[in-house]
Amino acid sequence: MEFLRARRDKDDALIISDPQPVESVADAWTSAAEAATIGIFLLLLGAGLYVCRPILLPIFAAFVIGTTLAPIVRGVARHGVSPWVTAAALGAVLVVGAATVMTLLAQPLSEWIAKAPAIGETIKQKLYVLERPLAAARELQEALLPSAGPAVAVEPSQLGIVTPVLAFVTPTVIEFILFFVTLIFFLAVQIDFRRYLVSLFTTRDAKLRFLRIASDIEQNLASYLATVTVINLALGTIVAVGAWLFGFPSPIIFGILAMVLNYVPYIGPACLTFILFAVGLVTFPSLSYALLPPAAFVALATLEGQIVTPAILGHRLTLNPLAVLLALAFWAWIWGPIGAFLAVPLTIVVFVTIGHLIPSDEGKPPG
Repeated sequence: MEFLRARRDKDDALIISDPQPVESVADAWTSAAEAATIGIFLLLLGAGLYVCRPILLPIFAAFVIGTTLAPIVRGVARHGVSPWVTAAALGAVLVVGAATVMTLLAQPLSEWIAKAPAIGETIKQKLYVLERPLAAARELQEALLPSAGPAVAVEPSQLGIVTPVLAFVTPTVIEFILFFVTLIFFLAVQIDFRRYLVSLFTTRDAKLRFLRIASDIEQNLASYLATVTVINLALGTIVAVGAWLFGFPSPIIFGILAMVLNYVPYIGPACLTFILFAVGLVTFPSLSYALLPPAAFVALATLEGQIVTPAILGHRLTLNPLAVLLALAFWAWIWGPIGAFLAVPLTIVVFVTIGHLIPSDEGKPPG
């Protein structure tokens, strides 16, 4: 392979000679235009997903969960049970499960919130070694960005407290209702819906390709989420037992948090590590003892994420860590915490679709 050769002429001007120049400048401009078109499409797609979040987020979540549960509906339908009955039963199970988790978390969280001032003071006492660095950081901030002066404290009104709560709760309730209704309808009519989508394609090859893509997406999603759910249940049980052995209050809460947060790779375990450290600072007498539970969890999460889960899922369902990280960053930025939960399933959908439309041997560069 020849490289660019550079030489200097008599006037010391740098001359670059390319032994293999491009055959046509028009081809280069065509490639640039195609890349720019793809870039504009991606920017508009991201903007559309962000703006339409209140509608698209519950619908996408319903489609992902509905696709995962679709084999159950079809299997029960073979025994003469109406899909509407199965869909309603599965929806009720999901609602009861979510309500149970929220009920178990509500009481400990309310107690911790009520003790927030005392907890903050205890953490401050335990982290006294950081007082000087934090004071130096505040002094540096004050020197670089001086404040406008002492602020005047204003007592907030009751209406001012209620309004943000209503502004958060109302859209959340509406999105949950949209998610629940979409999930029930999707599960009940998913067989007819797939037939309708197949009828939109004109050629037999296109119909078969769509059916293969839909079947592979359903199979991969169901396998992945079912396997990860079992793994997360085992992880939550181990964390709950470990929290009980370490002496944490309400250890079952930490098991539930571990099970739920582990659906979000990297971010979920990091959040639970911070929670264990913060609660350990309040619960245990010394800083060194408070570091033991999060360190043990980091070791457990590393074992689960790097050895156990890849061994169970196999190479077919193991995603590239960089792709997972980028998907988490994108969907969390677009749709927040729920987007982070949907990042891996949506990545599976994208990879399966690309794998059918662009074969691996055609995606490789020549040479």
